[in-house]
Amino acid sequence: MINNKILGLIGLAMKAGKVAFGADSVEESIVKRKSKLVIISIDSSERTKKKFIDMCKKYDVPIITYGDIDSLSKAIGKDNKAILGIKDINFANSIQEKYNGGDIIG
Repeated sequence: MINNKILGLIGLAMKAGKVAFGADSVEESIVKRKSKLVIISIDSSERTKKKFIDMCKKYDVPIITYGDIDSLSKAIGKDNKAILGIKDINFANSIQEKYNGGDIIG
Protein backbone atom coordinates (compact mmCIF):
# COMPACT_ATOMS: atom_id res chain seq x y z
CA MET A 1 0.00 0.00 0.00
CA ILE A 2 1.53 3.29 -1.09
CA ASN A 3 0.99 6.17 1.28
CA ASN A 4 0.96 9.35 -0.79
CA LYS A 5 1.65 11.44 2.29
CA ILE A 6 5.02 9.71 2.60
CA LEU A 7 5.81 10.32 -1.06
CA GLY A 8 4.70 13.92 -0.58
CA LEU A 9 7.07 14.34 2.36
CA ILE A 10 9.88 12.80 0.33
CA GLY A 11 9.12 15.29 -2.45
CA LEU A 12 9.20 18.21 0.01
CA ALA A 13 12.47 16.99 1.48
CA MET A 14 13.88 16.78 -2.05
CA LYS A 15 12.80 20.36 -2.82
CA ALA A 16 14.49 21.44 0.42
CA GLY A 17 17.70 19.72 -0.70
CA LYS A 18 17.55 17.20 2.13
CA VAL A 19 17.61 13.95 0.15
CA ALA A 20 20.58 11.81 -0.85
CA PHE A 21 19.65 9.47 -3.70
CA GLY A 22 21.37 6.57 -5.40
CA ALA A 23 23.54 4.00 -3.69
CA ASP A 24 26.82 5.93 -3.64
CA SER A 25 25.52 9.21 -2.27
CA VAL A 26 23.28 7.49 0.29
CA GLU A 27 26.21 5.35 1.42
CA GLU A 28 28.35 8.46 1.81
CA SER A 29 25.60 10.27 3.73
CA ILE A 30 25.27 7.31 6.14
CA VAL A 31 29.02 7.12 6.78
CA LYS A 32 29.20 10.90 7.32
CA ARG A 33 26.17 10.59 9.62
CA LYS A 34 24.10 12.97 7.51
CA SER A 35 21.24 10.57 6.79
CA LYS A 36 18.61 10.45 9.55
CA LEU A 37 16.49 7.86 7.74
CA VAL A 38 17.15 5.52 4.82
CA ILE A 39 14.32 4.45 2.54
CA ILE A 40 14.86 1.44 0.32
CA SER A 41 12.39 0.33 -2.33
CA ILE A 42 10.66 -3.03 -1.98
CA ASP A 43 11.87 -4.02 -5.45
CA SER A 44 15.56 -3.22 -4.97
CA SER A 45 17.93 -6.19 -5.17
CA GLU A 46 18.50 -8.44 -2.15
CA ARG A 47 22.18 -7.52 -2.30
CA THR A 48 21.36 -3.81 -2.07
CA LYS A 49 18.88 -4.38 0.77
CA LYS A 50 21.35 -6.45 2.76
CA LYS A 51 24.19 -3.98 2.23
CA PHE A 52 22.16 -0.99 3.43
CA ILE A 53 20.41 -2.82 6.27
CA ASP A 54 23.82 -3.89 7.60
CA MET A 55 25.26 -0.41 7.10
CA CYS A 56 22.31 1.26 8.82
CA LYS A 57 22.67 -1.11 11.78
CA LYS A 58 26.37 -0.31 12.04
CA TYR A 59 25.80 3.46 11.95
CA ASP A 60 22.53 3.31 13.90
CA VAL A 61 20.40 4.88 11.16
CA PRO A 62 16.73 3.88 10.93
CA ILE A 63 15.84 2.16 7.65
CA ILE A 64 12.43 1.44 6.13
CA THR A 65 11.49 -0.60 3.09
CA TYR A 66 8.88 1.40 1.26
CA GLY A 67 7.38 1.89 -2.18
CA ASP A 68 8.81 0.69 -5.45
CA ILE A 69 11.65 2.14 -7.50
CA ASP A 70 9.15 3.85 -9.76
CA SER A 71 7.21 5.66 -7.02
CA LEU A 72 10.33 6.69 -5.06
CA SER A 73 11.98 7.95 -8.25
CA LYS A 74 8.87 9.91 -9.21
CA ALA A 75 8.66 11.46 -5.73
CA ILE A 76 12.11 13.01 -6.13
CA GLY A 77 11.82 13.70 -9.87
CA LYS A 78 14.62 11.32 -10.86
CA ASP A 79 14.84 8.03 -12.73
CA ASN A 80 15.54 4.61 -11.33
CA LYS A 81 16.41 5.43 -7.70
CA ALA A 82 16.00 2.43 -5.39
CA ILE A 83 17.42 4.03 -2.27
CA LEU A 84 17.05 7.42 -0.60
CA GLY A 85 18.64 9.01 2.45
CA ILE A 86 16.65 11.69 4.29
CA LYS A 87 19.12 14.22 5.69
CA ASP A 88 16.73 16.24 7.83
CA ILE A 89 15.61 14.95 11.22
CA ASN A 90 12.16 16.58 11.00
CA PHE A 91 11.40 15.06 7.60
CA ALA A 92 12.83 11.74 8.80
CA ASN A 93 10.60 11.74 11.90
CA SER A 94 7.49 12.73 9.92
CA ILE A 95 8.07 10.00 7.35
CA GLN A 96 8.64 7.37 10.05
CA GLU A 97 5.54 8.53 11.87
CA LYS A 98 3.39 8.11 8.73
CA TYR A 99 5.12 4.82 7.89
CA ASN A 100 4.41 3.43 11.35
CA GLY A 101 0.87 4.70 11.39
CA GLY A 102 1.49 7.45 13.90
CA ASP A 103 4.27 6.34 16.23
CA ILE A 104 7.86 7.43 16.09
CA ILE A 105 10.46 4.76 16.80
CA GLY A 106 13.99 5.67 17.70
